[in-house]
Amino acid sequence: MRLKNKVALITGGNSGIGLATARLFLAEGARVAITGRNAETLDAAAKELGSGLLTFQADVKDVDATERAIAHAAERLGPLDIVFANAGIGGSTPLGKTGLAAFEEVLRVNLTAVFFTVQAAVPHLRDGASVVLNGSVHSVLGAPGYSAYAASKAGVRSMARVLASELSPRGIRVNVVSPGAAHTPIWSAQASSPEAYAALEKRLALGIPLGRMGDAEEVAKTVLFLASDDASNIQAAEFFVDGGTTGSPMGAPIYRT
Repeated sequence: MRLKNKVALITGGNSGIGLATARLFLAEGARVAITGRNAETLDAAAKELGSGLLTFQADVKDVDATERAIAHAAERLGPLDIVFANAGIGGSTPLGKTGLAAFEEVLRVNLTAVFFTVQAAVPHLRDGASVVLNGSVHSVLGAPGYSAYAASKAGVRSMARVLASELSPRGIRVNVVSPGAAHTPIWSAQASSPEAYAALEKRLALGIPLGRMGDAEEVAKTVLFLASDDASNIQAAEFFVDGGTTGSPMGAPIYRT
């Protein structure tokens, strides 16, 4: 098993990519703690994944709560080998229709909280640990209406390079996984019915060279690689898991003749 006897902490591990990653980490032998702000989904995750999982209710925007959760996880499980700063929110912020609070909320969750999650984890990280940050294709796409989200994720990819420089003396690796459109609750929230979701999926697939949305499990497998010793010489890198959306956009079905 690739993570045997390793200790991992995942923020936002109660749904979507975070939950898929927790499930995979456990299967690979890790002891896993997750945080989330929703008590019901945390309980559901605990029931599904069993006694090998520790859960802590903590909103990543609450720095004190995050620090307590990470400290308690390290106290219960031991020093951390892996941190996946995964928690994040979506949010449209179009020009002319966006208030300050909505814009700053996205930045606070997706960028500021990532920094303070890593900062809280540093005293509990083993030398040689792996830190993975959750980015997004939106950091480079320029999609209309998503200024705050794009800025937050571009900030994550830039910040990862700084954190890697600061933590390299301890052999701690910091890398970014950047998903494209994938089946997660962030997308489900944009469709009010199964029919609306199917239409959304069909429309999104037209812009993806592989012709389909991804799955949370596919992103989780990339996080597993970055967290494992297989990626022992990978530092300050960004892995796009997007079906070619950023790398070969002209290969998408919408451009085919």
